[in-house]
Amino acid sequence: MGEGELTSLTAVVAPSAPPATRRSAGRRKPILPRVAHFASFGAPGVLVYLCFVLAPILISFGYSLTNHNPFRPPVKFVGFGNYRQLFTDEQFLTALEVTTILTVIVVIVPNVLGLAVALLLDRKGLLYNALRSVFFTPVILSSVVVSIVWSRLLDDRGPLNGLLRAVGVEHPPGWLSDPDVALYSVASIVCWQMLGFCVVVYLAGLQGVPGELLEAAEIDGAGPVRRFRAVTWPLLAPSLTINTVVLLISAFKTYDYVKVITNGGPGSGATATIAFAVLQTGFDSNHVGYASAMAVLMLVIVAVVTTVVLGFLRRREVDL
Repeated sequence: MGEGELTSLTAVVAPSAPPATRRSAGRRKPILPRVAHFASFGAPGVLVYLCFVLAPILISFGYSLTNHNPFRPPVKFVGFGNYRQLFTDEQFLTALEVTTILTVIVVIVPNVLGLAVALLLDRKGLLYNALRSVFFTPVILSSVVVSIVWSRLLDDRGPLNGLLRAVGVEHPPGWLSDPDVALYSVASIVCWQMLGFCVVVYLAGLQGVPGELLEAAEIDGAGPVRRFRAVTWPLLAPSLTINTVVLLISAFKTYDYVKVITNGGPGSGATATIAFAVLQTGFDSNHVGYASAMAVLMLVIVAVVTTVVLGFLRRREVDL
């Protein structure tokens, strides 16, 4: 083989040097610009969370360890004394009981009625679209407005009792003045406003149920009830999870309905929830440290119950 042929063969076999642009493209980008790029998008949300969620929680926990009262200095560190006092405080235990009853009612009733209404409205047509809007309208109203309207309707001399007297009921119930009835009246008002939310969520879930599965079940001889139990209800598990968690959190922190409708009464705390007791203790009685302990304990209870319920409901969800 000649010298010229060897030179040409070497030129063909030897790999050519990569261009400068290829070498620069193969290098990893510096991490600092990427962190800065991520921070430019994530920083606003993180700052809002830190300032309006995490910081107030930490400040409240700090107050809960003291006897802080802005009108009775100095502030003394009491440790977990406020928390120990809560478990022997009749007012707080009553508020916990009231909140529990209210939460159970608000979680169950709108879920059951919302599912029933959603099944009735799961049809096409202008009438059903209009009815969907009617059921959802209370959700967008202010809870204060709803409370004022219903307090007028349920007054002892209001339209509802006037109608009952007109049909022969001599002593109609004291919807908001009877300690045995007032809590259920408040719970009914909350259920009425949250019903539309459950209806919309269940309607969205019903529209996601594949028609092929329902047709296959019908071909196999399953009736409407059997199709609902075997096909529709299992696929509505995500909707049930959403409604239950939202209703649970909303009911446990109920304050505005109680403040406007009954102001915690009638009687001694017949409708006073934990949230109402927190604000009353902190702002009316100025016991900020003790109210902060109530708020922190309420946060812990809500977090634990929500986590347990969410974990239980998520296990029954199915994937198509």
